[in-house]
Amino acid sequence: MATEIGRSMAKRDSDATSGLVIVDKDSDCTSHDVVARMRKLAHTRRVGHAGTLDPMATGVLVLGIEKATRLLHHLVLADKAYTATIRLGESTITDDAQGELLDRGDASRVSEVDVEAALAPLRGDIMQAPSAVSAIKVNGERAYKRVRDGEAVELPVRPVTVSRFTALSYTRPAGHLLDVQVEVECSSGTYIRALARDLGRALGVGGHLTALRRTRVGPFTLDDAQTLAELAELADPVTLPLRQAVELAFPVRPITEQQATTLTYGQSIEPAGIEGTYAVTAPDDTVSGLLREMKGRAQPVLVFNARG
Repeated sequence: MATEIGRSMAKRDSDATSGLVIVDKDSDCTSHDVVARMRKLAHTRRVGHAGTLDPMATGVLVLGIEKATRLLHHLVLADKAYTATIRLGESTITDDAQGELLDRGDASRVSEVDVEAALAPLRGDIMQAPSAVSAIKVNGERAYKRVRDGEAVELPVRPVTVSRFTALSYTRPAGHLLDVQVEVECSSGTYIRALARDLGRALGVGGHLTALRRTRVGPFTLDDAQTLAELAELADPVTLPLRQAVELAFPVRPITEQQATTLTYGQSIEPAGIEGTYAVTAPDDTVSGLLREMKGRAQPVLVFNARG
């Protein structure tokens, strides 16, 4: 039976449409759960995601199907935007509401002015220590596994950019607590849980996330996203075919048939004066790949139909 299923899946793989799917992820499921569900909906095993969302988090999760999985490495580096709720007055082992309580402080005297002052040093180009319960590997093993095994883990700081970290509103769910609703825009690799932790530390009362929603990954927003339940109702869940996906994510340069053939052999072509990574399309409207101009030539960084 397993062999038959594998053969059936392999046949469907060859027939699947390449492109991106922008999912509005539900809470309490992992990014891997979403990928597994999309494999069934799209009838292919070639599904990946551009940037993990924590199980508690909701919002934009970009999936690649078939050939478009090769775009994900480039999309995962895109800047991102979030809305979140930070609870001041309590810290947890995971820096979010899913972890056990580590310490209880007193945020009863923390004012909006205090919060605004503490937010300022967390904006701009900063050095951030990722949350210990993260997927970062330490000596070949995920940090979160080491923490769950009882090991104390301190990850080295890394540079990130927080271009926006703004308080929207304040509520007090209990006398010693202060909930702050925030908006964040940041570079890839920024941990919003760590921002919550560091805000609480700066105020001396502890802090953690109680809600997190990703609203944007690069050019893809919640307006482009659908839930898995909504996607399951579609005849084809691949809502952004490859050509449309690259047009949204990258500058696009049309090239000649001869240039397209040259790229299939991994060779460079004439430059066009375009900065950064851009997509190129052949005369038949297919996407040939992604290029970056270096040393006076347009060098391929991704070729979809390579030969040789």
